[in-house]
Amino acid sequence: MGRDEHHHSKGKKKYKLPQTPKQQKHPGIDIEFSEEIADQDDFEALERSEAADQRAHKRQQEINRRRR
Repeated sequence: MGRDEHHHSKGKKKYKLPQTPKQQKHPGIDIEFSEEIADQDDFEALERSEAADQRAHKRQQEINRRRR
């Protein structure tokens, strides 16, 4: 008998706790902002967000084409 044999669970757990509490989760939706108060980081984040949206849209179109 090894040392760690008693550490394994005897089957699958019936429930799992989330890693991030619900009150700390961000819904992931885009929000509008004022260009007058935006700084360079805000504009870079906006560009990254738009690029990610385009990649996701392109990927979804490719998946839909393969299914036909």
